Amino acid sequence: MNTATHAPVHPLLAKLVSRVVTIRPGETRALLWSFAYFFCLLAGYYVLRPVRDEMGLAGGVKNLPWLFTATFFVMLAVVPIYGALVAGLPRQKFIPVVYHFFVANIVLFWVLLTQGIALTLTAQVFFVWISVFNLFAVSVFWSFMADLYDAERGKRLFGFIAAGGSAGALLGPLIATNLAVPIGRANLLIIAALLLEGAVFCAMRLESAAASFKSEGQTTTQKPPEQALGGSWIAGLMMIARSPYLAGIATWVALLSLAGTFLYFQQAEIVRALSDDPNKRTAIFAQIDLAVSLLTLVVQFLATGKLIKRFGAGPAAAFLPLVFAIGFVALWATPMLWVVIAFQAAQRAANFAISNPAREVLFTVVDREEKYKAKNVIDNVVFRGSDALFGWLFTALRGLGMEAGAISLATVPLTAAWLALALALGRMQEKRSPAAADDKS
Repeated sequence: MNTATHAPVHPLLAKLVSRVVTIRPGETRALLWSFAYFFCLLAGYYVLRPVRDEMGLAGGVKNLPWLFTATFFVMLAVVPIYGALVAGLPRQKFIPVVYHFFVANIVLFWVLLTQGIALTLTAQVFFVWISVFNLFAVSVFWSFMADLYDAERGKRLFGFIAAGGSAGALLGPLIATNLAVPIGRANLLIIAALLLEGAVFCAMRLESAAASFKSEGQTTTQKPPEQALGGSWIAGLMMIARSPYLAGIATWVALLSLAGTFLYFQQAEIVRALSDDPNKRTAIFAQIDLAVSLLTLVVQFLATGKLIKRFGAGPAAAFLPLVFAIGFVALWATPMLWVVIAFQAAQRAANFAISNPAREVLFTVVDREEKYKAKNVIDNVVFRGSDALFGWLFTALRGLGMEAGAISLATVPLTAAWLALALALGRMQEKRSPAAADDKS
């Protein structure tokens, strides 16, 4: 075994980390590799994201619902393949396979874009592909985290781990903002591919660091990570259908998609009107991502772990619908560009910094097969299916003559139901946690 992997963590680094997150003996190495893994993953994605957003506008805002629909159907086709990988390969093998496959895709898109091959079609396919890539790559990451850390550790550590992603999400837009015009958007793809390979390296180091990392809440019935999960690819759907808890999480995700899609379409309309230059539009989207990442990173380092540990996963997950409710009221009252940008920054920061880590804590109390199979269906099929449905709904409402402000106001009651669902899921998670079981015994 590589002894370098198990070299002691530098005391100064350990001390710095302990100032922002509560760490117990044996957790530091795995925590830092988790942080680095998510950093590389989201840095790569956020180099690609502004390229995707610009390509989505290249075909016109009116075509976005078609792209969302295509994404959903591609997701339906890919989920069985992913399910077969999860069923047939142990964790140490299927995680690198997934990421190496996406790197190969990025290189192919780079060739098509630099050679000018079918640019319009390539742009549309790239938009769909990156929407699939984002959810699969991040879903695999959080499934891994929920597999390694129990509920108690998740509440303490997921905020810091998520901050690794936010730091990467800060670097990615900085790269895209400064290099989109000088080197061209196509060459950003090579940088993203290198970052994704860095994520694979960190994932493998994390596997080694976690070999002696025992989760106190892990049950003895869980299959060890070196064994494949087995079962059918469709098992994830059946798990959601049988479990009110998983179905509740799926509904939470669908409501997130509704609110986010409505806001995204309004943003797209506004940015489309600002410039016809694809490189400049790429830089605009990167600047928005940069502002979001800065705000998110500050909140995650200073508050996320403390908030989730103090109030629980449910109230933390409920924070996002509250932000959306306030934001949609603001859009109804003042449907202007600066409001949309501020709203986008606030909701994404609330999501990445607080509510998303809290939602991932919800998965720490389900078994391993549910973490990889049911979670993947929720994160990918449910989310992208909802994107497609609500994209067409937004288009239909606009077609009927509804203004953005009126659509925003009509969404507010749904955010109230979303908030109530988050609180209910938090109570269910507490009942399922090992600590609750110990109290009853």
